[in-house]
Amino acid sequence: MDLSRVSIGLPGATPHEVVSALAPRIEQLGLRGLWLNDTPGGDSLAGLRAAAAATSVLRLGTGVIPLDRRSARDILADLGDLPADRLSLGVGTGAAKHGLVLVEESVAELRAGTAASIVVGALGPRMRDLASRVADAVLLNWLTPEVAAAQRSTVPTVLYARTALTPDALPALEEEAARYAGYPAYAANFERLGIAAIDTTITSVERIEEYLPAVDELVLRAIVAEPTLAGYERFLATLA
Repeated sequence: MDLSRVSIGLPGATPHEVVSALAPRIEQLGLRGLWLNDTPGGDSLAGLRAAAAATSVLRLGTGVIPLDRRSARDILADLGDLPADRLSLGVGTGAAKHGLVLVEESVAELRAGTAASIVVGALGPRMRDLASRVADAVLLNWLTPEVAAAQRSTVPTVLYARTALTPDALPALEEEAARYAGYPAYAANFERLGIAAIDTTITSVERIEEYLPAVDELVLRAIVAEPTLAGYERFLATLA
């Protein structure tokens, strides 16, 4: 398996000491990068600074920063000393009402302020079209390999896939899938595509192989029974 196109995704609220310990291991395995999501309780940029300090070539990604909560100006002010040449700055609409306009204007502002790659998180076709015009890459999520291949963009396509590689993590994976299936925007998208949330998840290394031809980068959002350093180390050991 070509691990150079596989990355690891962790919650933005992961303690920095855990990120600092895991990032060198991810780099040593030859994986492409580490992505952190951004939530009210988890600052992705702060977490990525911990990862950057512990690595030298590992790519660093935010997947994604909601622009209704954190403006382009605020993002630029918070970049600090993050290495732009390794950074994939993922942004999305959040709950904004005029998401397309917000994203287009924000991407232009980010481009003027940083040399980092700009990635746009997209759920529907209009946002995917916008990403293909203004971004360096598009970030998709909750898709089967077949649908991901059909939605592949003219710019590099990154797919975020919830992944549990040990039996004890399956209940947490099922809970995560059920939670997203209950969000109206995602529920409508699943219905439109004719798939279920749980169908888009990964539970084996063989399933990873099915996804790789469909996208340019596959981010394994690590789902573990216990979100601790030991739990994530076990995830990496199973992957390796």
